[in-house]
Amino acid sequence: MDVVVTGRHCEISDRFRAHAAEKLTKLEKHDHRIIRVHVEVDCEPNPRQHDQSVHLELTAISKGPVIRAEASADDKMAALDLALDKMAAQMRRAADRRRVHRGRRTPVSVGRALSDVPLDGLGGTAVEEEDAAIERQVGPITVTGDGPLVVREKTHPASPMTLDQALYEMELVGHDFYLYVDKESERPAVVYRRRGYDYGVISLDVDNQGG
Repeated sequence: MDVVVTGRHCEISDRFRAHAAEKLTKLEKHDHRIIRVHVEVDCEPNPRQHDQSVHLELTAISKGPVIRAEASADDKMAALDLALDKMAAQMRRAADRRRVHRGRRTPVSVGRALSDVPLDGLGGTAVEEEDAAIERQVGPITVTGDGPLVVREKTHPASPMTLDQALYEMELVGHDFYLYVDKESERPAVVYRRRGYDYGVISLDVDNQGG
């Protein structure tokens, strides 16, 4: 397994490179398919967060899905340990989920997942505000009211996959949801974590324009 270490706003010593390579070999016991791990260290200081002055991101390239984890701490060694623990935990959860019998633990249907969502969250009539809210432009989005709003735009290449593959990749990236294109229906869908091994699925019917 190759380990590539790069730094932003800081120098990376040979001692840290050797330490990172030694530490990251522990990941192979969770996933023997790992080919390369990229360690990106950003040391740009934040005067308001002295205990998180180092941000470190791990990206593991393997014969399977890409795995990512990140952490912040007051030094490189501590940030590496935190990110490594996160990535190992993601790999364990993904492996555990694959061992769960699919007949006993199936994703929640769309209807059930949305049964407790208020109608105004699904296109129903919302209560009108007494005063007209001010509109403002934030990037490509028109925002009504004061916010706050964080806009971050990303585009990823996507190959159609099964629901089981989407659940597996969601565990590996450590997120609570995963956007994908369903291989069977060819529709965009989102799988999300509920409790324990329970999941919900929301899909979009882009062809049905009826109200």
